Amino acid sequence: MSRKKRTKKQSEIEYLKALLDNNQKAIEEGPKRKKWSIHDLKSIKPLTPAQEDFFHAWMNGYNICAHGTAGTGKSFLSMYVALTEVLNKNQQKIIIVRSAVPTREIGFLPGDLEEKIAMYELPYHDIFAELLGRKASYQDMKDAGVVEFMTTSFIRGLTWDNAIVVVEEGENMTFHEINSIMTRIGDNSRVIFNGDIKQTDLNGKKNGKSGMSTFLQVIKEIKNFASIEFTIHDIVRSDFVKSWIAAVEQTGADKELHHK
Repeated sequence: MSRKKRTKKQSEIEYLKALLDNNQKAIEEGPKRKKWSIHDLKSIKPLTPAQEDFFHAWMNGYNICAHGTAGTGKSFLSMYVALTEVLNKNQQKIIIVRSAVPTREIGFLPGDLEEKIAMYELPYHDIFAELLGRKASYQDMKDAGVVEFMTTSFIRGLTWDNAIVVVEEGENMTFHEINSIMTRIGDNSRVIFNGDIKQTDLNGKKNGKSGMSTFLQVIKEIKNFASIEFTIHDIVRSDFVKSWIAAVEQTGADKELHHK
């Protein structure tokens, strides 16, 4: 078996194992939850200066662009403040938007389109479990309509009112995709845009050019949009990740990330 085939087979197995694991944990927890309160949400505090800026901007009513180094808690913070708004009844739902184009090798994953896209939801199962203390929280909230997950391929014609719209991995979106998302924002809705331009999968040719740099320029002209940069000093995932990213930057290996 070729190396490429082994890699694809391994990805299929890992994907199926993750789904089975989530399903088993949900079964062990018993019946689905249908209602939640703010008391179900774990209380967290900012751990770094950038995280503190994130909280401050959000509490002051800004839309947020959180950009920069991986492992700094951008997605975790986003889901926390989004859940806070929903559980306090300030907004009705959380909408998570990600890009999923063929260059991510979505084609070889098993199942129909919905099952393939489900791979991109796996991180949120863990985040919601940590924040709400129940493994099935993400799926329960999705089933209850409190959370919606979608890709940029299926957003045309939609309007999102009374929602927190969390845009994930914005570096993997063209500006056309980003513009399509921003023009969906309706009344009483707020935006959190997360990304790290150094991690883009777009090569500027076959699958387009990242529009994140343009997005950062555009929001400079919007008064209620806060741009918060996360650096290596804000990494909270682990000491190893911090050491790894520091070494990548110091050796110049980060340049290779733009030449996949």
